[in-house]
Amino acid sequence: MKRLLFVVAIFFAAVLANAQDAESAKPGVVYGTVSEKGNPIDINKIEGSLQANKFTGKVQGKVVEVCQAMGCWAKLQRADGSTVMIKVNEHEFAMPKDIVGRTVVAEGEAEYKETSVKQLKHYAEDAGKSKEEIKKITQPKKEITMTISGVKVVE
Repeated sequence: MKRLLFVVAIFFAAVLANAQDAESAKPGVVYGTVSEKGNPIDINKIEGSLQANKFTGKVQGKVVEVCQAMGCWAKLQRADGSTVMIKVNEHEFAMPKDIVGRTVVAEGEAEYKETSVKQLKHYAEDAGKSKEEIKKITQPKKEITMTISGVKVVE
């Protein structure tokens, strides 16, 4: 049992170290993998690109929020004020905190999903929101979520 706890502790330490040591978000830096093939669509056009509730490919947008705990998700701003959540598949890589404000290309698969209140509160905690802000989350949210294989910083 002690060995198992030790292995689990080492795993979490490695994940946290990876998130904290992620290379600074400078133009050209890639987190995960992003193919050179194909052009990204603007994040504002993702809704029109969903076919049978799915989109596979690349999107480009500005990061307005990132997970402060492990760099495992970020939100891309849309012109209407809404955001699209991009989530790292199985914590395969981490994005740094200084990616906020950067324009990125994210590659993966997007779909409309309903995010539960419990999950929304978890994301709010990860984002460093106050307890008061978290308490205000009382309804699930139907939103576009993209599971990504990688992100490339454009500017």
